[in-house]
Amino acid sequence: MRYLNWMNVSCRTGLGARRTLLMLLLVLAAALQPVRAETLLVLGDSLSAARGIDRDEGWVNLLRQRLASEAPGEHTVINASISGDTTAGGLERLPEALETHHPDIVLLELGGNDGLQGLPPDRMQDNLAQMIEKSQASGARVALLGILIPPNYGQAYTKAFADVFPTLASQYDVPLVPFILEGVVLNDKLMQPDRIHPNAQGQPIMLDNIWPTVASMLDEASSGDTVSASRP
Repeated sequence: MRYLNWMNVSCRTGLGARRTLLMLLLVLAAALQPVRAETLLVLGDSLSAARGIDRDEGWVNLLRQRLASEAPGEHTVINASISGDTTAGGLERLPEALETHHPDIVLLELGGNDGLQGLPPDRMQDNLAQMIEKSQASGARVALLGILIPPNYGQAYTKAFADVFPTLASQYDVPLVPFILEGVVLNDKLMQPDRIHPNAQGQPIMLDNIWPTVASMLDEASSGDTVSASRP
């Protein structure tokens, strides 16, 4: 009887050890899994097209460099930004960009030129909403990169414009960078003479404003919290 009891305890102990070893192996395998490769598409205007400076100095290329340093060879950044573009132009260009690049993440940086041209904020909101929907339908996750306009456009228009971005972020449950020029636009040392476009010294600060959102989206993808739709 004592022999049988000892055998039972040994079997149970052996089974527990095997389970523990299996769990450790699973944890180790998960830790060794490569970071999921992501393609990021930036659809923007002159603020993302690095107008007035070398394109390599722009925040989009700085993002590319930071990703390359943290996860070499894992991520691709496509800059589909055009100076002077509006949300209407972005909406027109987006389908081809989605079809060509099949991005996992779309960073929408548009709206500034709508504001500078005094276009109706509700039209801008509708254009951005359609871009979000088209991007999500393709299987991509979306982040909005917000912009504000000077107060000389009038209080009512300025507020209506500013409300577009948080409204859409809430409606579609997408991340929002409230103001990509935070800490830049009021510093003459960081702005070009036109006082609209940041110079090369302002670009790293723009990236710092955007980076936490991008990093969070990449972390979600790596942890498997977000499941993308099937690619064509």
